[in-house]
Amino acid sequence: MDLSLIKSKDVLTVVHEDTTIAEALEIFETSNFRAIPILDSNGEIFRGNIYKMHVYRHMAQAGDMQAPVTSIMRNSTKFINLDSEFYELFFAIRDLPYIAVLDHQNRFYGILTHARLMRTLSYSWNFEKGSYVLTVRTPGQRGDLHTTSKTISKYTDIVAVMTFNISNDNNTVDILYTLPKSVDNTLLQKIIKALQRKGYPVIEIEDLHN
Repeated sequence: MDLSLIKSKDVLTVVHEDTTIAEALEIFETSNFRAIPILDSNGEIFRGNIYKMHVYRHMAQAGDMQAPVTSIMRNSTKFINLDSEFYELFFAIRDLPYIAVLDHQNRFYGILTHARLMRTLSYSWNFEKGSYVLTVRTPGQRGDLHTTSKTISKYTDIVAVMTFNISNDNNTVDILYTLPKSVDNTLLQKIIKALQRKGYPVIEIEDLHN
C-alpha cells in the first residue's frame, strides 16, 4: 500500500477506551468529524469507531453520557494492514468514511479515508487528461480486451483502461476506455463504429469536456 495515502496516527484526533461519551460529544461539536477512532488506553490498539450520529442518538434516548465511548462503539473488526491488497482495501472501506490501518505488529498506524481513495482512483483513470470515457460491452471471452484495445489504437492512444464484471454468471464484462484530449467527436464516432463492426457495442459515452 502507498503510505502517502494514509493519515498517520500523529496527525489524527482520536479518543481512548476510557473517554466518556460526553467528552466525545465536545469533540464532535467543535469539529466536522463524522467518526473518530477509538484506541486502547496506551494509544496503540484500535478498538473501533465512535460516530457522531450514535452519540446524538444516545443523548436523545437519555443515555448515560459518562459511559465510556466503547459502549456505543462500532466497526471493531473493520481494519486493514499495511500490506493489504487493493481489492481487500476497496471492499473493506466501501460503506465507511475511513478504514483503520494497522502496522505489522497490529498496532494502530492511521486511517485511509474514503475521499482520499476515490480521489486516487480518479487520478488513476486520468480524467483530467481525457476527452471521453467509452464503456464497451463484451461477452467476457478470451481476447476481448486485446481486440477492443487494438481496434481503438488504430485511431488514437489510450489514456486508461478499467474492466468491470457486471453479471453474476461471470460472462458479460464492460471495459472502460479513457481517450486522450486530442480525440474530437468526429474521431470518436469512427472509433465507435469500428468497435461495433467487431461486435462490441459502446453502451455509454462520458464526455469529460463537460
